[in-house]
Order: sequence, then structure tokens, then C-alpha cells
Amino acid sequence: MLRIAVLGYGYWGPNIVRNFSKVPGVTISWVCDLNPKTLKEIPKVYPTIQTTNDLSMVFSDRSVDAVVIVTPPATHFALAKRAILSDKHVLVEKPMTRSTPEARKLLSLARATKKILMVDHTFIYTPAITKLRSIVRSGMLGDIYSIDCVRTNLGLLQKDSNVIYDLAVHDFSIIDYLFGVPPKTITAGGITQKQLGQETVSYISVVYPNSLFVHCHVSWLSPVKIRRMIFLGTKKMLIYDDIEASEKIKIYDKGVSFTNNPKLSYQLQVGYRSGTVTIPHIEIEEGLFAMAKEFVRAVNAKKTPLTDGLMGFRVVQCLELATRSLRSGKTIAVTKTV
Repeated sequence: MLRIAVLGYGYWGPNIVRNFSKVPGVTISWVCDLNPKTLKEIPKVYPTIQTTNDLSMVFSDRSVDAVVIVTPPATHFALAKRAILSDKHVLVEKPMTRSTPEARKLLSLARATKKILMVDHTFIYTPAITKLRSIVRSGMLGDIYSIDCVRTNLGLLQKDSNVIYDLAVHDFSIIDYLFGVPPKTITAGGITQKQLGQETVSYISVVYPNSLFVHCHVSWLSPVKIRRMIFLGTKKMLIYDDIEASEKIKIYDKGVSFTNNPKLSYQLQVGYRSGTVTIPHIEIEEGLFAMAKEFVRAVNAKKTPLTDGLMGFRVVQCLELATRSLRSGKTIAVTKTV
């Protein structure tokens, strides 16, 4: 039986507890939160879970095998470090840390102690993204040369994080999962809300190897909620729309072609192809439940999880460099530091 403690029971914590409670072979021993009203409500739903506002109660409990950290990003590093030093495996919410030095230290510590360090990049575990990866890697789209990402909504404005760390984290993690390579350069611009001292709108241009260009638009100041990625390939095009209830992926047999006839080089000979639209079947499963099962599998089997600490580091690096680019007005080169 794997015994887990959950730190934080605010917005996302109840979802974490609900899903881990359904995983066979798992017992949630503790929920720790600073809000006394929250702690009083937990036993009404989960009578066997112990509650506390004292972190030392959790970290000193030798029966706890793993800790799930569902607290604000600024606290991730200190809590994850303390958990690993307390001989516990760690699952931490995205982003793994606020900076690459912190991410590097956690990664090194987990390796040295042989503890599982995993990041909850939930989208990676959704059936739609699993299907998307299968399509991309099958070559159906051909060589992908451009991805246009839009992730917008109204709020929630935050004082301890900017829109890049809040929303672009999803696009960077998905692209990392699809292609498995870090970018070469990152250029970002945007709007800073003076009252918050944080960026609330950002446009991020990212160049990856093999001439892949990615553009991300993220915003807390949009009247509509959008979660869309458009893939342009040499063979076909694809739209992934997470807002869609059932038709999240659409494959378009559309494109352009250019003549290779040197005799016609003085003319612009372009052919446009407009074929059928294919909507693949996608299984229904909550991504968070699949993520919870993956963490349990990794801990029990002592195997590297799908969204491990190394992936978490790469994503944090992208977020950090995009923010640096926005604030400096410069294009930032991505260097390998792990």
C-alpha cells in the first residue's frame, strides 16, 4: 500500500485527493492546509484522512511514502526539497519551481537520493494529447514547420506569478512531450499590469531545431476562453481545441504546393489543396486520474515517470527565458544547462 500526503487543499487540491482516492493500492494518509475551515470539511468527505496545518506532522511520519505538493509556485522548491530530504517521493504541481537554479537543485537531489521527482503537467495525460502525439510521430502531417498556440481567458490575475508561468507552461510542456527537444531561441513581448507588477498578456516566438517555429499567445485579459493549437505540416494540417467537448482534434487535408519547374521560375506557381476533414476517435478518461496512476506506477516500479524532473526543468527554463526576453526586449538563446 502506497501512503500519500497532500500539501495544499485550495483550488486544485480537492481534485488531487479525489483522483488518488480512486487509484488501487493507494491510501491518502494526510492532507495539510493552513485554512482551518478547509480542514474541517475534509473529514465529512474523507473520514479516514488525517488533517493538519503543521507540515512537520507530515514530514516526520515515516509511514508516508510520497508527498503531493499543491501549493503556490513560490513554495514548490522549499517543500519539495524538504520532502526529498525526509525520504519521500515527490509529485509537484506545475511549474516545478520558479527558477532554473531551483529546478536544477531539486533534480540533483532527487537523483542523489534515488527519489521519484514528477511534475503534474496534466495535459500530457489526457487522451487528446496522447492521440496528438501519435499523429505527429506517425508522419501523417509531414514535416511540421509551424505551431500557433492561443491560451486566453479573463483572469485569474495573480500577484505571485505572471501569465507566462500560469498559461504558457501548458504549451511548453505539450511541445516538449511531442518533440522531446529544447528550443534554440525565445523572443517575447507583452503587457505588464502596473497594479500587479506582473505580465498579463504575452506573445512568445520560439525557434526549435529542424526549422520548427512556434508562436504562443497567452492572456489573462481576454473576454473569451481559448485553448487552441494549430499545426501546419507539409502534408496536412491539424487543429487541437481543448474547449471542444468531443471533437478536440481535426485533421485537415489542406496545404499549398509550389512548382519546381525552372522554366516557370519567373512566375509564382502555387497549388492549393483542400480535401477532407478527419476527426479521430478519442477515448474518454480524466487526465488527472491517468497522471495519478503514472505517479503510483513510477514509485512502485522505481521507474522514471513520463513527466519527470528533467522535463520539469526544461519547461521552467522556457518560462524563465520567455519572461527574461519580455522584460529585456531581447531574443534569448537557450543553452543546455543540465
